[in-house]
Amino acid sequence: MSRTVLAQPPFAIKSLLLALSLCLGAVACTPGAQAEPVQPTARQPAPPAPDFQGIHRWINSPPLRMSQLRGKVVLVEFWTYACINCLHVQPHVNRWHARYRHQGLAVVGVHTPEYDYEHLTGNVRAAVERLGIDYPVAQDNDYATWNAYGNRFWPALYLIDRDGRIVYKHYGEGDYDKTEAMIRELLAER
Repeated sequence: MSRTVLAQPPFAIKSLLLALSLCLGAVACTPGAQAEPVQPTARQPAPPAPDFQGIHRWINSPPLRMSQLRGKVVLVEFWTYACINCLHVQPHVNRWHARYRHQGLAVVGVHTPEYDYEHLTGNVRAAVERLGIDYPVAQDNDYATWNAYGNRFWPALYLIDRDGRIVYKHYGEGDYDKTEAMIRELLAER
């Protein structure tokens, strides 16, 4: 008795992999899909926020270090100007910056490019101006800060408490009320 094995055409496998990756991408940027407070325990406190690393250029600010921001609540926003999801989140981040900066919130945008043309400082500066961003933006062309955070998504928001620990993460769009409530909660802590 012989067996006949039918070979899968390569295009079918590629199509399946493409469909799977698109589904995973859609889930990552679905509103509210990835909000998560970091749950410290007695054995494992909230992790310290990595410093800004390998920054190509700073826009709206001289170079910053996390140690300079100690004592403030820090919102680190990973974004890129050609990402539609990032553009949807941007007005909320601008509003939080305007509303809470005098209460101790420091917003730092980390522009990590997806496409070659997003590496160009002139393009990033033009986007910062067009989007009305007046907080510091770090141009992370080599993904050094992105990798230090273990980040994998655009947009991604990380809230860091006054002691320099990551206490909240959100990937993708949505949960704006939840993120703002966390900002207010961290600002109220002294």
